[in-house]
Amino acid sequence: MGNAANASSETELRGALGWMVGEEGRGVRTIIEMVATTRYDCMIGSSSGMRQAAAQAIHHASNREAFGARLSEQPLMQNLLADLALESEAAMTYTMRIARAMDNQDNEHEKLLSRIATPIGKYWICKRTPTHAYEAMEVIGGSGVMENHIMPRLFRESPVNAIWEGSGNVQCLDILRAIEKQPDVLDAYFMELQKAQGANRHFDTFLNDIKSEFTDTNTLQYRGRIIADKMALGLQAALLLQHSTSDVADAFCLSRLASNGGSNYGTMPTGVNCAAIVERAAPTSV
Repeated sequence: MGNAANASSETELRGALGWMVGEEGRGVRTIIEMVATTRYDCMIGSSSGMRQAAAQAIHHASNREAFGARLSEQPLMQNLLADLALESEAAMTYTMRIARAMDNQDNEHEKLLSRIATPIGKYWICKRTPTHAYEAMEVIGGSGVMENHIMPRLFRESPVNAIWEGSGNVQCLDILRAIEKQPDVLDAYFMELQKAQGANRHFDTFLNDIKSEFTDTNTLQYRGRIIADKMALGLQAALLLQHSTSDVADAFCLSRLASNGGSNYGTMPTGVNCAAIVERAAPTSV
């Protein structure tokens, strides 16, 4: 799979000379710093793929007419486009926040945050990308499946980052391992969320819900994915409440944190300013 454009190979090192770069028996701990960087790289690639997919879908829908109006003006299409735009902005905002944390490793809070938020983001953002790419492809229709369009390449690449540098279960176990070995990382995580406390009632309720997930320690591993999902959504919501528009942040909290009965993209509840969200995400000519 993949984009069929990158050179790739596997190398066998037989009888090669090597040097110990860490304490014997603690290889995982030694390599984890490098792994954190490459996991972050996976987040960048997936976030960027989402942005490109959303831009392609919005551009197509804004320039195609059906039933007497542009597709982007049809209520159901607006719901879908706005949902894709929300997912894209939340992923990119999360990615940029972790970039700041990784650039400031001399700050204890930033160091702790990056330790736990990197596997959370790698798990969530990379896992959300394939469905996001597919939905964008569906907006474009038949031409979006043709190889002379960008969407097939985006779609083929979309699962790769979720598998690289540890699949979903590995990320979830690493999150729990970080909390067990270094409890301060969980404090740093909640400290980051508390910056947005009081900005949205759905967020405040969800914040308490996340905290309650850690009361039953006997089933933490079994509930690993549930915990990772909620931690990712909580941090994304907190960041959007602080740094995005009220239309985007409120729509994210309403559609992701408050139950509305819809699981697919394009099932956001009523009361969301879809037009404003789509306009914000629309690609502009330079």
